[in-house]
Amino acid sequence: MKVVQIIDSLDAGGAERMALNYANCLKDEIEFSGLVVTRDEGVLKNQIEPDVHFLNLKRKGTFDFKAILKLRKFLSENKIEVIHTHGSSFFIGVLVKLIYFRIKLIWHDHYGDRVKDSLSNNLYIKTASIFFNGVIACNNELLQWAKKNLFGSNHVYLPNFTVNNLSHERKVVLKGIEGKRIVCLSNLRNPKNHMVLLEGFYKSGVSEKGWTLHLIGKDNNDPYSENIKEFIRNNNLENEVFLYGAQNDVYSVLSQTTIGVLASTFEGFPVVLLEYGQSGLAVISSNVGQCPEIILDGKNGLLFQPHDASQLAVELQKLTEDEALRVFYSSNLKSYVYQNFSGEAIIQKAIHFYKSV
Repeated sequence: MKVVQIIDSLDAGGAERMALNYANCLKDEIEFSGLVVTRDEGVLKNQIEPDVHFLNLKRKGTFDFKAILKLRKFLSENKIEVIHTHGSSFFIGVLVKLIYFRIKLIWHDHYGDRVKDSLSNNLYIKTASIFFNGVIACNNELLQWAKKNLFGSNHVYLPNFTVNNLSHERKVVLKGIEGKRIVCLSNLRNPKNHMVLLEGFYKSGVSEKGWTLHLIGKDNNDPYSENIKEFIRNNNLENEVFLYGAQNDVYSVLSQTTIGVLASTFEGFPVVLLEYGQSGLAVISSNVGQCPEIILDGKNGLLFQPHDASQLAVELQKLTEDEALRVFYSSNLKSYVYQNFSGEAIIQKAIHFYKSV
């Protein structure tokens, strides 16, 4: 079988990591595994395995016919059977299918808040689904949405997964005291909810005991990130809260931290929680989307309501003051992630789905 993953970029986001994970894991399971980016390569490019066939279309606009023909040529020359499109890259998948009829098109939906949108806001996806041979949803809510609103009947839920990739070269050395670092691995944009995270950290008072907060993620230097920086300045947190921008050595960064936080107001199936778990962090997560399927409150981590900075402050106090509790949660989460969200089982289910289309 020959399969290509398609994603708009390789920036350090959840959908991007999953496209990369699929491409890397499939290379040992099928005849041909490829990865195509339509626009920008991004910081994850250097994590592509050598045996994965890579192509950058360098697409300039919505209807970039040069990029579409370039993709068609790549698919034809390599006799690709299935294109697995992630997120908004389904559009170029539809365009290439119109001129390369034999290809099977799968769309992978990663957008957790889609179920709250009106159908009119998703009309373009409903129309495009006429050309889909299958749909993969990253959580059960999205699966039910697809079954109800999209054409076709070949829909499946496949949870996101981690890969066993803990070898790393330390490129970024985090500031602060070892053993007292809290990390948030999220690009600086909505709906990642950094302001509630900052408010919770500030209210908790844990910085007075040496704890520091480290924000890892792409900074677009827009009003969202400016609000973050202004909050840090106004509350004199320059020596307690640090911004590092996008980093490609995720596991190196996480290996230097103790507590991982996800504060999003909505999520599909957040890869970052799996990465926190695999890295042995104690985790606090907002109670949204599929997060409660990963973080079992009081068993392998803690959940809070995403708009409640005071609740987050209490949970931060609880974890920072109790080392035994941190070890208990981190150990349980690491085992839970390995047993339920490792790549081996999910990849076999994906291959079965490819064959079904």
